[in-house]
Amino acid sequence: MLINPIIDKIQHLRLHAMARAFKEQLEQPGITQLSFEERLGLLVDIEVTARENRRLQTRLRSAKLQQSACLEDIDYYSSRNLDKSLLASLSHCQWVTSHQNILIVGPCGTGKTFLACALAHKACLYGYTAHYCRIGRLLSELQLNKGDGQYRKRISELAKTDVLILDDFGLSPLSDEHRRDLLEILDDRHDKKSTIVTSQLPIKLWHEMIGNETLADAILDRLIHNSHRVEVKGESMRKTRSTIEKTTDNSKENEKTKNKETGTTDTYSEKGAN
Repeated sequence: MLINPIIDKIQHLRLHAMARAFKEQLEQPGITQLSFEERLGLLVDIEVTARENRRLQTRLRSAKLQQSACLEDIDYYSSRNLDKSLLASLSHCQWVTSHQNILIVGPCGTGKTFLACALAHKACLYGYTAHYCRIGRLLSELQLNKGDGQYRKRISELAKTDVLILDDFGLSPLSDEHRRDLLEILDDRHDKKSTIVTSQLPIKLWHEMIGNETLADAILDRLIHNSHRVEVKGESMRKTRSTIEKTTDNSKENEKTKNKETGTTDTYSEKGAN
């Protein structure tokens, strides 16, 4: 039997992973001990896995997540007040299936964006689409889209996304046009898709921040009543990391100074020299 024409036909069918696996099977001396069905099953599994991985990478690229984050890397230290059981339940992505929202609030630097991106990353793993937006930038871009004729297309894209992250809600005042655009986005998604909102403002202040009473009622009605709330406390993690890094750098510098004074050679430098 001619092998190369078979491989060419498999590749022509765009079964590239299967073609590579078939070549590898031919190089394995013990592969003939497996039945035809077993060998075929292995090839099909490899192709399916490769396609799932490609689709996942496509979803992650399209998501444009601000941070590379996953739920397994969340720091649950006590001062952050994170509800571990809530996040564990959210990790199964039933909230996406049920078209529920997640509202993440807390002081600046406490990891709200990380949590949002981690939840969206998990949704991508489950086969859902996601997209990250800073809300101020998004609303500004929508104004430009109205001028270049891309507004309806952009609104439609946002409406189709399974998980939409609206980051930094409430950082800047909303104009009347911004409020109407935000309402249109949320109205298209209400009970159809899921939205994650992060904000430094407590939820009780959102109505006042939005400004227009009628539009605020409409926006929050579509956002809050079908949502999970995650409240984060504690100091800025950026500040904490900076303090740790400075302390570590100072300790290393003090150790180097001490070694010079005592004539001791740095063990790490010795390894590096070798």
